Amino acid sequence: MTIRKLLPAVLAGIGAVSVSPVMASMGNIGTTYGVLPSDLASAQALSMFNSQVSATYYNPAYLAKDSRGELTTGLLHADHELRASSVGGGSAPLRDGDILQDSPSQQVLLGMKTDLTSLTQYDHPLYFGFMLGVEKYGEEMLAFNSQTSTSGQYFEYGRQPLFLNLGGGTQIWRGLDMGLSARITLHSEAELVATSTLAGETSYETLNVSAKPSIRPIFGLNMDWGESFCGEGDSCWFNGLETAFSYRGYSNTNTTVDSTITIPGTVLDPGINLAITTIDSYQPNIYAAGLAYGRERWRVGVTLEMQEWSSLEEELEGDTIKDQAVNTGGAPYELRFKDIVVPRIGGEFNINDTYKLTGGVAFSESPLDSNASLEVNYLDADKMILGLGLTAEYKSVPVLAYPVRFDLAYQYQQLDSREFDLYDRRSPSFPQSYETVEAEGDVHVFSGSITLKF
Repeated sequence: MTIRKLLPAVLAGIGAVSVSPVMASMGNIGTTYGVLPSDLASAQALSMFNSQVSATYYNPAYLAKDSRGELTTGLLHADHELRASSVGGGSAPLRDGDILQDSPSQQVLLGMKTDLTSLTQYDHPLYFGFMLGVEKYGEEMLAFNSQTSTSGQYFEYGRQPLFLNLGGGTQIWRGLDMGLSARITLHSEAELVATSTLAGETSYETLNVSAKPSIRPIFGLNMDWGESFCGEGDSCWFNGLETAFSYRGYSNTNTTVDSTITIPGTVLDPGINLAITTIDSYQPNIYAAGLAYGRERWRVGVTLEMQEWSSLEEELEGDTIKDQAVNTGGAPYELRFKDIVVPRIGGEFNINDTYKLTGGVAFSESPLDSNASLEVNYLDADKMILGLGLTAEYKSVPVLAYPVRFDLAYQYQQLDSREFDLYDRRSPSFPQSYETVEAEGDVHVFSGSITLKF
C-alpha cells in the first residue's frame, strides 16, 4: 500500500491548473516551423514543391517528382523567448518584460521515401514515404500540457507531441501528379478506480490506460505545365512552371482521464468521480495553393494557405479544462478564433553543381480574434517569418553509389506586440479584468539534416 496525494496528483499529471510555463501548444512542427531544413529555409513557400520526404505533409503528390529513394535523418531546435509586460491592472502579477515561455522544442527527424513499383504487377511508378518527428531528441513521444493560467500562456509554441505522416504519390497524366497521405495523432484514455483514506493512503487501485491512433487525410495535386504541354526539347515558356494544391484535414491530440475515488465512512460508493477531457496540438483544416517558376540555376515560389481556425471554438466546448473560455454567452472575456490566410514567398539559387541557397519570408496573422479568454488567458500575435538555408549535394562520395545531401537552415520569427486582458473568476475584480499585458516575442529555429539517396 502506498501513500500519495491522489487527486492533486491526477490534476497535476495532466496539467489541469498551473501557473508554470506552458510546455505544449496548439501547433506542430510542420505548420509552426517547417519539417525539414529546406522547409524552414523557404518559410514553407517551396514546401509544396519539395520532393523530399516532408512532402508527405505538405503535398504528397510531389513524392513522384524524384524517382530515387531517400533516407533522411535530422535535428530541429526551436528556441522561444515569449514575453509579457504589465501595462496596468489591479494585482499586477507580471513585471515588465517577464519571460512566460523559454522552453525549447527539440525534435529528432527521420524520414524515408522509396519506389514501390516492383511490388505490383504493373510498370506504373508508385512512391511511398513516411516522416517522423519525436520530441526531446527522441525521448518524448507524447509532449502534452493542457492548463489554465493566471499569468497568460502562449497559444502556438512549445514542445510538440509525436509527428507522424505516411503516404504516397503517383503520376496520373503527363506532368500531373496526385498523392494521398495520413497525419496520425494519438488519442489516449486513462481510468483510475481506488479507495482512499482522508490522509491520502490508497488501496485497491485499478488503473487502465489505452491509446488509439487518429488518422486524418492529406491530399495533394501537382502540375508541371512544361511537361504537360511542351514537347521534349521544345523552347516553351511553360517550361519551369508548376502549380500545386493541397488539403490537410484537421487533427489534434486528445486525452481523457476518468477517476473514481471512495473513502470508507465518508464518501461511499459510487464515490467521487473526476472526468477530464482535453485537447492539445490542434491543427485546423488547411487549404494551400502554390505556384513555382524556375530555370536552370534558380527557382521562385509563392504559396497561400487558408487555415480554418474558427472551428476550434466548437472543439473547445468539449474540453473540460478550457470550455469556460468559449461558453461565456458573449461576455468580453469570450475566446474567439478566426480563419486566416498565410502568404509565403521563397526562392532558391544554385551557386554551382554542389551548393544551393534557399530563402523565404512569410506573414502569419494571429487566429485569435479576441483579446481575452476567461481563465485560459491565451496570448498570441501576428508574426513575420524569415528563413535562410544552405544545401550541399555531393554526387560522388567514397563507398556510396548515390549522392549525399546535407541541409542547414535558420528561421527567425518575430511576434508583434499586442495587448490582452487577463480574467479569472477567483480575482476580487471579476467580472472585470485583473491585469492588462502586452505580449511579444522572438523565436529562433535551427535545423540540419543528412539525406542518403538510393
